[in-house]
Amino acid sequence: MIPARFANALFALIMSGLMSCVVTGIATVKAIGVGPSTFGDWMASWAFCWPIAFVVILTLGPAVKRMIARLVRPQS
Repeated sequence: MIPARFANALFALIMSGLMSCVVTGIATVKAIGVGPSTFGDWMASWAFCWPIAFVVILTLGPAVKRMIARLVRPQS
């Protein structure tokens, strides 16, 4: 089991992986269509984008959480 102190980093890793996979897949198909090289191009794009998405979520995540806390009314 992973210690709880790594929960934010694990969330960022999984969320960035899933979101970058979906977004690069859609963008790749839109840009080049479906063909024999689509999957390879998609994986190359995903491999490039995932680390960037991970750093962005780690960096901006706390600010987004604070923004959401200001926008949402606490439950009573």
